[in-house]
Amino acid sequence: MYDIIYIGGGLNYAGAIVAAKNGKKVALIEKDLSQLGGTCLHKGCIPSKMFLHFANLVYESKNEILEGELKLSQKMLFKKKDALLKSVTKVVQKQCSHFELIEGEGRLVAPHTVEVNGQIVEGEYIVMGTGSHAFVPDGIEYNAKDIITSDEVLDLQELPSKIAIYGTGAIGLEMASFFAAAGIEVTLLAHGSELLKGVHPLIATALAKQLQKLGVTFLAKHPIKDAKSTQRGVHITYEDGSSNYFPMLLVAAGRRPNLSVVACEDIECKRGIVTDANFETTVPKHYAIGDCNAKVQLAHAARAEVLNVTERILGKNPRQLNLDHIVKFIHTLPMSYATVGLSKKALEEKKLEYKESLVTLNQFTYSVYNHASSGLMISYVDSEGFILGAEIFAPNAEELIATVAMSLAGEMDLMQAKRTILAHPTFSEALERTFYKL
Repeated sequence: MYDIIYIGGGLNYAGAIVAAKNGKKVALIEKDLSQLGGTCLHKGCIPSKMFLHFANLVYESKNEILEGELKLSQKMLFKKKDALLKSVTKVVQKQCSHFELIEGEGRLVAPHTVEVNGQIVEGEYIVMGTGSHAFVPDGIEYNAKDIITSDEVLDLQELPSKIAIYGTGAIGLEMASFFAAAGIEVTLLAHGSELLKGVHPLIATALAKQLQKLGVTFLAKHPIKDAKSTQRGVHITYEDGSSNYFPMLLVAAGRRPNLSVVACEDIECKRGIVTDANFETTVPKHYAIGDCNAKVQLAHAARAEVLNVTERILGKNPRQLNLDHIVKFIHTLPMSYATVGLSKKALEEKKLEYKESLVTLNQFTYSVYNHASSGLMISYVDSEGFILGAEIFAPNAEELIATVAMSLAGEMDLMQAKRTILAHPTFSEALERTFYKL
């Protein structure tokens, strides 16, 4: 009998480490221990940001001030990526040496009861963190070769001459940026009319222009009816009857929670595993964290959730997480998008009273040589002057947004924010100026 069983070896491992260090008898069940660390480490945010980093160097090399031109060596990039992930995986495995690792697919068959490899293990507490998988819409004949998902795109050792990307979420936009910056002809296909849902309209416009400048062709209202591999390439037929061929199709139509872990009728599942604000399921002492609860599909959200749950199990009574305070970002090139707190769309949907302050980056000389002339900083406050959130479109927006995230955690108001003196010349001073404009 274990004190805690963690099912899924993604960011769940962070909670298992803390629990074991606090004297709990812990088991972590992962179907493939070579993938310990989860999708983020092996097939997601870590390798994708590495790819984007080097693609951006290629993009920067095209500046007229620089002589010559760089070319991305995809084989070398793959080799370096593989070596990095193997090294980091060893570190994670070493961190997990203080509790039992069980390789196999765990299924919760009854309260406190997990079946794995035909055996039954029991735990007082169960924490499910089984992540999510790439969603492939009906009609698309996925083959992991020339019709791929995010599972395969970061394992490419040779880039295609052209690629179609279906989907304009984080994966679609980031990979469109990578391929285009690396010199590949990109066609970005959207089911609907919007490039990116939920962002400030001015940021959406700026992002569209940035992609166009990179050379990305954006085709709105192009839902795919079917797609299949042929000798001529991937044949894509759209719902309006038109069709064309591409050497490769990346399906980036979102992700779906992995729910096969639940084989117990007492645990309610809808889009994801249903939980309360403390991530406890419909069965007491049974929790679901990360992508499988369908709340916020981000690695840092999963880590925060499992640490919160583990502290609760340890009796430390942590504060409930405010999921609005989790930084969300999309690493496009050369400028990225980041938001925290309430966005303009969220404020309007909630019908909350707010003030908006917008500063364009073209006011700053620093923007000229950082490809940021169309960048934006937007902050929001309530009627009493308390900071509600921000949206940023700038180089390294995911780093710049940290100031606002800390402000939200500390419940800062404008008077306190204005006491902060940020460095010059940096983009952070543009964020500072948004506070002074309110």
